[in-house]
Amino acid sequence: MTVSVIVGSQWGDEGKGKITDILAERVDLVVRYQGGNNAGHTVVVGDKTFKLHLIPSGILFDSCVCVIGNGVVIDPTVFFGEIETLKAQGIYVTPEKLKVSSIANVILPFHKMLDNAQEAKLHDEKIGTTGKGIGPTYTDKIARRGVRVQDLLSKTKLRKRLEKRHWDQAFSNVNIDMDSVVEEYYALGQRLKPFIVDSSLYVNKAIDAGKNVILEGAQGTMLDVDHGTYPFVTSSNPISGGACIGVGVGPHKINQVLGVTKAYVTRVGEGPFPTELNDDMGELLRTQGSEFGTTTGRPRRCGWLDLVVLKYAVRVNGLTSICFTKLDVLDGMKSLKVCTHYKTSEGILDELPLDLDVFSEAEPVYVELPGWDEDISSVTSYDELPETAKKYIQFVSDFVGVQIKMVSVGSGRRQTIHVLTI
Repeated sequence: MTVSVIVGSQWGDEGKGKITDILAERVDLVVRYQGGNNAGHTVVVGDKTFKLHLIPSGILFDSCVCVIGNGVVIDPTVFFGEIETLKAQGIYVTPEKLKVSSIANVILPFHKMLDNAQEAKLHDEKIGTTGKGIGPTYTDKIARRGVRVQDLLSKTKLRKRLEKRHWDQAFSNVNIDMDSVVEEYYALGQRLKPFIVDSSLYVNKAIDAGKNVILEGAQGTMLDVDHGTYPFVTSSNPISGGACIGVGVGPHKINQVLGVTKAYVTRVGEGPFPTELNDDMGELLRTQGSEFGTTTGRPRRCGWLDLVVLKYAVRVNGLTSICFTKLDVLDGMKSLKVCTHYKTSEGILDELPLDLDVFSEAEPVYVELPGWDEDISSVTSYDELPETAKKYIQFVSDFVGVQIKMVSVGSGRRQTIHVLTI
């Protein structure tokens, strides 16, 4: 039995969906533990590209059951829309293949309205949310006034929950027809009913039966609401510890934590980014890496690999190994820069400062490493990589003190090198 947490070690978009998809071939369950449809996982299989936002990446394998855990916030209309999209691509999602936690919180149309209204008011201090209603839904959850999936199964419970929130007062200039909302979401609840389970019980029974399980996070370490670049963060805990809460499993049942790390760094949305490149090199990384958001389509901010951030991710997640992605994007670059320290008003720092003002002013201190001219996208073994590419990988591994077990050299499922057995 192996229980693995897969976590993003940067600002998200590291390629977690691909890594989960690759490993899902050998596991029984893939469980999503936080976030909502503000996340996007792109998986390329042959000539097909699958874009997943809410449903776990393991859904592409018939042998794998997927679970949406209690820590996820669910938009039912997106849920069923994604099922239809997968159906059109030849993937049939049934209640036998996909389970939904009965106590996950539900995203309502009001949450999306509130999300966009709040972001518009911030002007120059915008967080850069996706406008999907994620933040307001988590706010209602913490305020103990949210609607849970199981509430959709009863019109009486649903109405009671909606009235507790006083949505009619929250939008004084909007005519809210609560009867219509109750009818619509009750109908969605009836459609959801076959998928609904006690997810903690379901997952723990699988673990106790010796099944292999992946706990899949969305976003990344630096977007964690506690440990990220607050307030420019998401509204949940993407770090590995969030998996225990978002699924309902004890930490002693987790065997390994795999950190997915891009060979450079990207960020979507607002907030500080020390190694960001606002020049031709940044544009080259964006172009060669196709760095545009799966969910929003927004161009991602790009920069050199930041090992201060990665070292921090190793610590707060307890990473046991690293999956290194998009190494092929660096093909043809004569030299590569890697940030190892920050220069700040407080001196040279080798650890991530928690004060956002200090982090915002941080200037990267780089080590320069030689690049390579070869196209590595068709390389199938570690030995075939250029020596300079291997030295780049080894430098990163040695610096953060964690082994790199997998290297991705392209978007395709088979464009992956297993350096060590996972």
